[in-house]
Amino acid sequence: MSLNLEKAVLIVHIDPMSDLAAEVLALKRERNAVILAHSYQPPEIQDVADFVGDSLGLSRQAAATNADVIAFCGVHFMAETAKILNPDKRVILPEPEAGCSLADSCTAQALAAFLEQNVAKNYYVIAYINCSATVKALADVICTSGNAMSIVNAAPRDRNLLFVPDENLGTWVMEQTGRPMTLWRGGCHVHVELAARDIERLCAAHPGAPVVAHPECRAEVRALADVVCSTEKMLTWCRDHAAVAFIIVTEEGMLHRLRRELPGKTFIPVPAECRYMKMNTLEKLRDALKNLQPEIALPEPLRARAELPIRRMLELSL
Repeated sequence: MSLNLEKAVLIVHIDPMSDLAAEVLALKRERNAVILAHSYQPPEIQDVADFVGDSLGLSRQAAATNADVIAFCGVHFMAETAKILNPDKRVILPEPEAGCSLADSCTAQALAAFLEQNVAKNYYVIAYINCSATVKALADVICTSGNAMSIVNAAPRDRNLLFVPDENLGTWVMEQTGRPMTLWRGGCHVHVELAARDIERLCAAHPGAPVVAHPECRAEVRALADVVCSTEKMLTWCRDHAAVAFIIVTEEGMLHRLRRELPGKTFIPVPAECRYMKMNTLEKLRDALKNLQPEIALPEPLRARAELPIRRMLELSL
């Protein structure tokens, strides 16, 4: 009897990514590590992570972990945040060049100069978590897109508010809270490039599908949305909504998580990819766990000062 070699090869073929994922998980156990992944990470990284979430959720997980090693699959400022909250743990980032255009839009030097020039305004600095440790160290409190409204509402009424670095998020928060703020002129390159015409095209092609948009989007895009919310709220909002199809206006990595956690619903992406988020790969995660490098290191005075506004955020977000 002849053997169909093509069929035999198909039967015994093993996806090399499965072997790689198994190697990552074995190294995780060996290192007593926890893998934290942002919702914009590549699907294969999300699938091996212990926790997948937004900046607020991952900050909470980082603060609470008992692991010896935190493998943070995201961008540099996120791994820095984990180190700030865990000075005695090793925090590794698979790709150290995974930066953030939004964080880059506000440097500590520029912020310090602005505060010095405007010292008479006695600014209370609310820093979006998408910023460097050096900027966090200059802030009074940190916020995320998920808790920005409550953080702003809790801010002192007798001080002027400065919101850095995302101008679009800050504008949306002002609209929601009615509290005036001075806004830093920064933005996320992914969300800023999304245009109203792209959303309108998708709405025409998928009539009746609610539009779910991130607050880092421009005002013209937010105006078309049925809901504007953080990535974490996107999950719960779509879960609880009666619709079966949704247009998702944020970085497209979020769709993997939505499809995995809400398999009975359909999610339509607006093409939007963060090149920095996609710099992390499963191979780099494997190597980082094997070598415990690249490791995030911060001078203790900077780390301790940056921790204060993050802890304040976590206390206000209970």
